[in-house]
Amino acid sequence: MKKLISITLVFLLTGMFSVSAQILKPVKWSFDTKRVNDSEYELLLKAEIDRSWHVYAIDIPEGGPIPTSFTFNPSENYEIVGKLITPEAIEKYDKAFEMDLRYYDDGAVFRQRIRMLSDKPFEVTGELEFMACDDSRCLPPEYVEFAFSLPGASSVEPAGAKPTTATIPAIDTMPLVSTPEETIQTVPDRRDTSSLWAFFFIALGVGFIGLLTPCVYPMIPMTVTFFMNASQNKVKAKTQALVFGFSIIFIYTFVGVLVSAIFGADTIRQVSDHWITNLIFFLLFATFAASFFGLFEFVLPSWLTNKSDQQADKGGFVGAFFMALTLVLVSFSCTAPFVGGILVEAATGQVLNPIVGMFGFSLAFAIVFTLFAFFPSFLSKMPKSGGWLNSVKVVLAFLILAIGMKYLLVPNQALGWGISREVYIGIWIVLFTLLGFYLLGKIRFVHDSPVGYISVPRLFFAIAAFSFTFYLFPGLFGAPLKAVSGYLPAESSWDLEEIIRENTRHLGAGTAVTADYPGLCEEPKHASLFSLPHGLKGYFDYEQGMACAKKLNKPVFLDMKGHACTNCKVMEKNVWANREVLRRLQNDFVIIALYVDEKTELPESEWITSTFDGKVKKTIGRKNTDFQITRFGVNAQPYYVILDHDGNMLNNPIAFELNVDRYVQFLDEGIAAFQNFNR
Repeated sequence: MKKLISITLVFLLTGMFSVSAQILKPVKWSFDTKRVNDSEYELLLKAEIDRSWHVYAIDIPEGGPIPTSFTFNPSENYEIVGKLITPEAIEKYDKAFEMDLRYYDDGAVFRQRIRMLSDKPFEVTGELEFMACDDSRCLPPEYVEFAFSLPGASSVEPAGAKPTTATIPAIDTMPLVSTPEETIQTVPDRRDTSSLWAFFFIALGVGFIGLLTPCVYPMIPMTVTFFMNASQNKVKAKTQALVFGFSIIFIYTFVGVLVSAIFGADTIRQVSDHWITNLIFFLLFATFAASFFGLFEFVLPSWLTNKSDQQADKGGFVGAFFMALTLVLVSFSCTAPFVGGILVEAATGQVLNPIVGMFGFSLAFAIVFTLFAFFPSFLSKMPKSGGWLNSVKVVLAFLILAIGMKYLLVPNQALGWGISREVYIGIWIVLFTLLGFYLLGKIRFVHDSPVGYISVPRLFFAIAAFSFTFYLFPGLFGAPLKAVSGYLPAESSWDLEEIIRENTRHLGAGTAVTADYPGLCEEPKHASLFSLPHGLKGYFDYEQGMACAKKLNKPVFLDMKGHACTNCKVMEKNVWANREVLRRLQNDFVIIALYVDEKTELPESEWITSTFDGKVKKTIGRKNTDFQITRFGVNAQPYYVILDHDGNMLNNPIAFELNVDRYVQFLDEGIAAFQNFNR
């Protein structure tokens, strides 16, 4: 009786949940045409995107989410003219895919020109594919068929006439549903304002660090003395100091403007996508590090510095400008790695980044030099130059080399080098261990002075270096290392926890095990196409997984996911990696993972006709998408459901949830409900 009441309550809750589900349509497509001349039309494919959602661009690197694509059916009535014209896209680094991704977040208009070859009216037909995500969910790929009705080349319609509207047949898959348990995050405007400010402050901080190098720091008292001695008039001296400060900003910012003007927005945006440019960036960072270690110095031609110095001796405002130029040239051997690093980072962003970065870097120089010129009494409080300045360079060399490793991620993936996550972590462990010993005076480089004692700042920096080294060690055994995950390959080559589980697992009564798939009843269907993270084992076919769950008397953990689902990867990296979550998934459930974007075609005997839209579903992905919509009234990924052996939901499903405690509670509720039903 108790079991009957519980099942009845579950059905009531399920009914309430299904009724409250609401079909959302975050992306709406419309299609128009515009006549260009007597024989050509421009086809306009417009996407209107709801707030907080984004659609990926057409040029997504391999291994990323599904790009937007357009297929025009061939016809004797027209021919394609030129390439598809795409709107300007936003570009951001995605930690889940470890690459820069381009997308649209408000709307987008794609344009394709065609030339009419027929005098009679005809249609241009085709299909577009796109994928939409927000900050917590992704949609499976959607397919939209379109048909443009055109009048033919013999039409007397003048160019520039009213556009012709195209017909839009039904969309093959409907967009997602919001569940009562989901929390929709309001996403701020994703334009570049916030990232530009962040880049500015980073560059400003780098500028202040650059002041502590041996080529720049000693120039501070020399420059201030120059201004104070060049004029007996204090007001004039301070005015010249202001000109000197603004000149520093002008010179460095001009370099940023020059980079933007030479390369342009498109080149700067595309440069980060190619493995060659990323490899060049890594080599540049390695070269900068070698320079700071003392292997060589960046030196400009002496005649250039001498010429500028001669102009500075003339005094006045012109002399102040050339004094700033002399400072830039003389300090080049120390500032080149900083300037180069800023420009390299700027090359992976938008066209304004080089300008903003160089402005921030130069502003730090201008502030310090100008302040000392205004208040020369501060010079007496400055630490004296000495060997500590070279120590700053060496510490920066270690950091530059460590950061530069991230530029190997793209060529590593593109060329299939197979450099594992553990190799990256191992190199970092070595670098920061050596840094710690260097700070303790156990290692010396060519320009270093002997360390007679360890100062308190050096001690604290050494503690920080060794602490970070110890933080990295668990990463060798599969720990997520969330603080630096964006600088590392996604997957580990081995997992110590999984090895321990495989060698210490004790089989319970009734547990069936195969040699290659421990804990399962049989080899999963589609095992060659799919896998689960963290060494987990499961099924990729609903019926097969349900049959095994019944045999093993375990509840089902249903995972609706996709290859290109960014937020699915975020969940697996940040939540599934937790020991408590992983233990429950491993021991207490039969996992069924259904991919909604797998394009592999099924045997005809497994095709289904959807009760939702009446269409035949022939691929794994479309069949799984239809299952999620018709079974749960939901189309969002990630989407997690706990089921009993009859397919009944044991508790409310959960979607994107980074709170590990809440996720564990969700799993425990499902386990407890299953146990209650089986009493």
